[in-house]
Amino acid sequence: MNVILLLAVGFLYYYVFAGKNNAAPVVKTVVGSNSVSQAGNAPIAYVDLDSLNEKIVFIKTKRKELENEQKAIETEWESSYRNLEAQKNNFIKKNGNAITQQMAEEFQMKLYNQQQDIDQKKQNLTQKLSEKSYKVMEDIQKKMKEFLNDYNKDKKYLYILTAGTGLDYMAYKDSTLNITSDVIDGMNKKLAEGNK
Repeated sequence: MNVILLLAVGFLYYYVFAGKNNAAPVVKTVVGSNSVSQAGNAPIAYVDLDSLNEKIVFIKTKRKELENEQKAIETEWESSYRNLEAQKNNFIKKNGNAITQQMAEEFQMKLYNQQQDIDQKKQNLTQKLSEKSYKVMEDIQKKMKEFLNDYNKDKKYLYILTAGTGLDYMAYKDSTLNITSDVIDGMNKKLAEGNK
């Protein structure tokens, strides 16, 4: 019985440990046109959002449009308030010492109502601009995902991360994994074709 147990243990030992290689598995990481062999690493790339915002023509154009709309809202609001100030000065100049308490109260109420209308209009325009801005960003993100899906068919990245000011949670970035220039070129082409 002891001989049978000894043979069984010997067989299991040979079966489990014989011919096994304890080296770490090697996974190929594809970076652009280069292939880098790294033990245990999955193919990962990253995109720098700050560069995209500065170099994708469509994003720059839309950002400028939104900034101009915001300035127009501010300019109209300031102009309306200057108009209220002019009405007040004109009322005082026209009526001078003849202003009664009732006249002053009625005029003050009229100015107050106009001020409320001006502020409400600014709030409505600002809200519409915020909604428009959100839709633009949503559209850009959608187009970026579509582009990256097409782009990644050949590259086979498991993950494509984003980095940028306020979003940079990566303590270390290997610059060979940066695909930002590919994304900028591809997105500029994709968005230019979409606007034709």
